[in-house]
Amino acid sequence: MKIEEISVILAQLFNSDAIAHNDEDTWQVKSDRLNLLVILSENHSWLRLLTPIAPVSEAQVMFEQLLTANFESTGEVRYAIGQNVLWGVFYHRLESLTSEDLQSAITSLGTMAEAGLSESFQDLIEGRIRQIIYAAKLQNQSLETTLQTLERFYQEGMLGGLNQKPEEREQFLGAWKYQLKRLWSEVDANES
Repeated sequence: MKIEEISVILAQLFNSDAIAHNDEDTWQVKSDRLNLLVILSENHSWLRLLTPIAPVSEAQVMFEQLLTANFESTGEVRYAIGQNVLWGVFYHRLESLTSEDLQSAITSLGTMAEAGLSESFQDLIEGRIRQIIYAAKLQNQSLETTLQTLERFYQEGMLGGLNQKPEEREQFLGAWKYQLKRLWSEVDANES
């Protein structure tokens, strides 16, 4: 890909007032759905795309899920950390980059930015619920007993807090019950 093509592709994807190209090595796109940095290496052999996802402090508890996503599902884009920010990134050698590759990477980064940490958070929560189920099954508890324990924890304020409104408590309990029922049969206490 030639450097001039980058500006053309960005102009096709975004309004011209959303694009800043103040020097030959960088473009910045600020749209309502995506903040994107496009950076060329000093020798113009590599192109890097970056979009901020979240502060590192918010993402830290989900590092395992983010690295797993890098391995299993993010495709051409990756999560990375720099300057205390979790970024969505794409690196490619400029010489072999096609316009389709660039457009696809921008679309993928847009999807990643829109999702934020929600998918990783869901994976984290599901992992924790699986741990609860595993522990309950190790103690030979049934699903019904585990649900009763959960309700008792809410009534005693160990989960949710004593000042929680009754409708909030019911909503949280409903979510817990749904997840426990959904995952119960998938967890085997005999596996380590």
